[in-house]
Amino acid sequence: MRMTTKQIIQRIGETDQLFLQGNTPELALERGDLRLQLVTLSRVTQEQHHFLQEAIVLLEQGRVEFEEMPLDTYLNLSLHLAKAYMLYFELTREQRYALITQQIMKALSHADHGDVFFFLAYASAVKEEPAMTRHWLTKYSKRKDFDFELVQQHPCFSAYREQEWFVHLLKQKMH
Repeated sequence: MRMTTKQIIQRIGETDQLFLQGNTPELALERGDLRLQLVTLSRVTQEQHHFLQEAIVLLEQGRVEFEEMPLDTYLNLSLHLAKAYMLYFELTREQRYALITQQIMKALSHADHGDVFFFLAYASAVKEEPAMTRHWLTKYSKRKDFDFELVQQHPCFSAYREQEWFVHLLKQKMH
């Protein structure tokens, strides 16, 4: 169940108090995620920018502050960070945010994680890099967690919907 804005703000207060007692990678992830949820709920651009900036700082800090953490936690921090930068791209249309996402995700492409491949394809598409978009979408399509509807409907892939390779990629996943 999705939390209401009031519940999110209350939980932010709670997690900020926990932070004062000591930070953990999991706490950084939760604090960043809460702010990303506020970004998606807010309709005020200035608020969205504010919450995105806070989320990015918290997630980056969580990625670098700790010498050791489980790979899954590091991966989740990185995926949330990529999401934050792509939300920034959606707000501003500045391709530098897609480039940052690519830099974050390329370092994790060896993890063979579907969301990493999706974010790499997404960032490549908005940067108008058709060969890289195709490369990362092909890798993503081989994953069990491939989201057919997401790829079919996401606006960033609209330029590719009529291309033979894209149609073939989706057709393969239909069976």
